[in-house]
Amino acid sequence: MDASVLLALRDPAGVPFYPVVFQALYVLTWALHAAFVLLALGSMGLSIVGTFKQKNDPNWKILTPHLIQTGKISISILIVLGVAPLLFTQVIYDPNWYVANTLSGMWVFIFIYTLVVGYSMYYWYYYANRKNAGGGKLIGIISFLILVCAGVLMHNFAVTSIMPNDWMSMYAPNGVVDNSGWTFNVDVIRLAFMVSLAIPVVGIFLQNYSRFLSTRKDFSPTFVEYTASLGTNIGVVGLLISALAFVVWMMQIGYLMNPLSLAIIVGVVVLLLMVFRNTNSYVTTIVLVVVALLISGMRELIRFDIMSGLGYNIYDYPMNLEIPTISMFLLTFLILGGVGVAYLLTMAWKVGKNEGIFDGSKDVAVTRLGNYTLSIMVVWMVIYFAWGMTILFMNIL
Repeated sequence: MDASVLLALRDPAGVPFYPVVFQALYVLTWALHAAFVLLALGSMGLSIVGTFKQKNDPNWKILTPHLIQTGKISISILIVLGVAPLLFTQVIYDPNWYVANTLSGMWVFIFIYTLVVGYSMYYWYYYANRKNAGGGKLIGIISFLILVCAGVLMHNFAVTSIMPNDWMSMYAPNGVVDNSGWTFNVDVIRLAFMVSLAIPVVGIFLQNYSRFLSTRKDFSPTFVEYTASLGTNIGVVGLLISALAFVVWMMQIGYLMNPLSLAIIVGVVVLLLMVFRNTNSYVTTIVLVVVALLISGMRELIRFDIMSGLGYNIYDYPMNLEIPTISMFLLTFLILGGVGVAYLLTMAWKVGKNEGIFDGSKDVAVTRLGNYTLSIMVVWMVIYFAWGMTILFMNIL
């Protein structure tokens, strides 16, 4: 692929801010999105195992519905968080993203409906299990497989986007134009590593779950200990599998001795020790977040190196500073998003810790954060529409 072709595919309007900022935001938001993808896969897969065990095992009778609920919430969050990395990558890597979507257009179309059908069937699975302990096994398995297929399709788009040298052969194999949109590419080792991460993620989740419930008197010490032990076993095995898959992937692409790759390996070893000891799973989760950011950074480093080798440097992207737009985005992301998420997390924490019915209106912290969130939302809406109408009339009058 000639660099001039890639440069010609860039947005002529340029980017509204420094490209490195969008690159950093992409790394951050992809890590957040991936965390809930992995938690959804892990909790749903484990819940299916639970549907076969919960009739005869009292521990799984309690755990299985909670895993299903975790999967349901995680899917909704991963869908919302999945928008951000797509937006950031199309800002600085627009040739990659739009070419991949053109070559795999039919798969993009199928992806949307796969996600809708898979998530809808998940609700079927959720209600079937609530109605009858152990029910909905077949629906749960089908829903799980459909959602895994959605993940594989997204993997296809990502892999295709970093194969610029092969785009022409994909578009016109043997000189014959193929505009069917059925291009499909899979990097088996890379995909295996990414999917394998769901195992340690759900293991660490179970350790957190056990630690969180340990202060509740309505959960027996036996159940708490069982979930902690289960989480430790799953986490250790999962980390060993993920570490092996990661090393094979890095060897395959020649990045094994890269400093970032070595940092990830060290991080995984530290995680392995922390999961095995399980002294404080909350601290372990913080380390997990750091490792997730490093993995996200590795993905970006691979793409950056591929594109730089072809003469496409995102730091040379034409820039037209739009301070008002960027200010609005950052204020929305940091203030509205930060306070809103703090409110939801505080509410969830207090509800989980309360053994009876929790009345948020009587809790000072929850009430205060709720009022802040509502006030900021109202101010944001006023500014948003006032600003939009002002720009609109300035351009048409």
